[in-house]
Amino acid sequence: MSEVIKLSGITKQYGKKKVVENVNLTVEKGHIYGLIGPNGAGKTTIMKMLAGLSLPTEGSIELFGSGEHFDENRARTSFMLEAPHIEKGFTARENMEYIRRLRGVADKGKVDEILEIVGLANTGKKLTKHFSLGMKQRLAIGMSLISDPELMVLDEPVNGLDPEGIVEVRHLLQKLRDEKGVTILISSHLLSELSELCTDFTIIDKGKIVESLSKQQLEDNCRNYIAIRTDNQEKLATVLEQNLRIKEYVVREDNEIRVYEKLDDVATISKTITDEGLVILKFNGEGENLEEYFLSKVTSGGSNQEESKGRFSGLFRKAGA
Repeated sequence: MSEVIKLSGITKQYGKKKVVENVNLTVEKGHIYGLIGPNGAGKTTIMKMLAGLSLPTEGSIELFGSGEHFDENRARTSFMLEAPHIEKGFTARENMEYIRRLRGVADKGKVDEILEIVGLANTGKKLTKHFSLGMKQRLAIGMSLISDPELMVLDEPVNGLDPEGIVEVRHLLQKLRDEKGVTILISSHLLSELSELCTDFTIIDKGKIVESLSKQQLEDNCRNYIAIRTDNQEKLATVLEQNLRIKEYVVREDNEIRVYEKLDDVATISKTITDEGLVILKFNGEGENLEEYFLSKVTSGGSNQEESKGRFSGLFRKAGA
């Protein structure tokens, strides 16, 4: 897969304060990539550097595999970094027509196509000042689609939306990725929503990358499991498969085995292992929810857990809470 965004050692410094420090980030084509972090973590600064609104103090930026021709490559990208400007006295169609002409797009049929995509084709003469916040966000995304972007960079696009509006925007972004092949870099304070939407995640705190992982890795790390270690891990795997008919397990790099099924029958699992002559060195039920996982990653860097929980609290609230 080709790299649409590549940041190498990006640092942004104001005076003596580093708001972004040594950030390495790669976004592959066709992925929806989530930046997770509290206010002040550096998410918006990273996006502004991508948009050319701010220059990095150190490091390099590549778009579509090139560190040059930024104007040309940014023309293949749409950015939503601030509250989008929508003419309140215009209809959805009038707003779209205004942007079409402003961008010099000759195809008038583009407006109808995009209004259909964002679910606003039937709003007729309704002025946007009477739109819900979710409808306005979908219109803003529609306006950013007028030039057929290959990449979208969205800073907090679901911030302030009610649960229905969040679902509408989530479905729209998934549709753009699935049907149009648009690559998306998105930040949000709603971790639960990013976990539903994104294919990849980067946790950022105090300007530094804490961890980058795929959706599958996140799901695996947050599942409940039994962590098992014995004096013969190779034989343990055989016992799990042949004696217990357990197929859903993984062998970690440290040789620990994690079992993801029959978690309600730990007595049978442990007895079967010992009956086969194995000495159990570790047998723990483990697993984390999203909040616990992210807090554990932040505090592993030396931060105080209570202080981190306060800074990250906005990430863990439910939509509409």
